[in-house]
Amino acid sequence: MDEKDWNAILVLYQEKNISRASERLYISQPALTYRLKNLEKEFGTRLFFKIKGGIEFTSEGLHLVEYSEEMIKKLQKTKDFMIDMQSEVRGTLRLGVSSNFAQYRLPKILKKFSTEFPNVQFNITTGWSTDILNSLNSATVQLGILRGNYEWYGKKALLHKEKLCLISKKEIDLENLPKLPLINYKTDSSLKALINGWWHDRFSEPPFIMMETDRLETCKEMVKNDLGIAIVPNICLQPSDNLQIHELSYKNDEPVFRSTWLMYNQDALKLSTVKNFIDFLLKDPAI
Repeated sequence: MDEKDWNAILVLYQEKNISRASERLYISQPALTYRLKNLEKEFGTRLFFKIKGGIEFTSEGLHLVEYSEEMIKKLQKTKDFMIDMQSEVRGTLRLGVSSNFAQYRLPKILKKFSTEFPNVQFNITTGWSTDILNSLNSATVQLGILRGNYEWYGKKALLHKEKLCLISKKEIDLENLPKLPLINYKTDSSLKALINGWWHDRFSEPPFIMMETDRLETCKEMVKNDLGIAIVPNICLQPSDNLQIHELSYKNDEPVFRSTWLMYNQDALKLSTVKNFIDFLLKDPAI
């Protein structure tokens, strides 16, 4: 087996469909089928069987999936360290970043870092913080930037804290909030828990949810058109939004904060690309 075989096995396991797997691998279906048949011939056993709409792996095939995953990790680690042995800072930095942070903060950070370290490339994975945590645990990424509080047994540094805000087109009375139409948006569980915790601290009545959007930016546009109010993290707000903004606090007047964390494993510091990026993030007051 080689790297192409490992990738083919992993992609096929993820897709459970030869047609979709061949598209992701940028090879034809016959070429993928030929490669898989050769693997079955090499190991002298069936690796998968066809079912309606796709395939399922045999127990031997699942063992090969685990092997392929481990070999790709080892190969990537070797490549990282080989590149890092050179005198200048160069290589690919694999980052997993929470979607909101990736949209509102990451581009300027990467631009500034690239100015200092022009030979560093980036491989960026974005998504909800729970997804980024999974990527960290599987070593798919070297560094994670997550929003909210999560258990992590590696290294963890607080990047910044921001306030949670209520936004509206017109001035409103916060005491009447349960009677006003609230616009929800899909987000990760930690932000939902933070919003729900604040609401239950302040009100005994449930919110009047008027609609739910798939994205925070869509929710903001609804608020801009005076279709309702919303509770959002401060990171997504700009002066040009022209909205009424109320920073939220609990009954005891303590502000409602949302934290952004940098997470990584100790071993990652052996790579100069990772160490320099961490140092850059932690010393930059604009983050």
